[in-house]
Amino acid sequence: MEKKQTFNDIINSETPVLVDFFAEWCGPCKMMSPILKDFASQMGDRVRVIKIDVDKNPAASQTYRIQGVPTLILFQKGKILWRQSGVVQKKQLEQIVNQLATPAQ
Repeated sequence: MEKKQTFNDIINSETPVLVDFFAEWCGPCKMMSPILKDFASQMGDRVRVIKIDVDKNPAASQTYRIQGVPTLILFQKGKILWRQSGVVQKKQLEQIVNQLATPAQ
């Protein structure tokens, strides 16, 4: 049986990981969802997109001091490369990943 990856395992990878801290009740989070789906399918293997429900994962929210949702954080090798709260357009996400993340070897 494959070991379930922890959040730390995921964000410590060579592949950049865009984490969407969201809540079910949040209007802007719902707007972010199709943008992220589109972004993930366009970027393919170059970036991994995961969603974290702040209500179900209060420890992660506290660790990263999530004050408002949605908050997007781009990690690579466990380091925060970028973070922003609010709705972010796909084009901007692409630019951020292309500028800040180093391609996985």
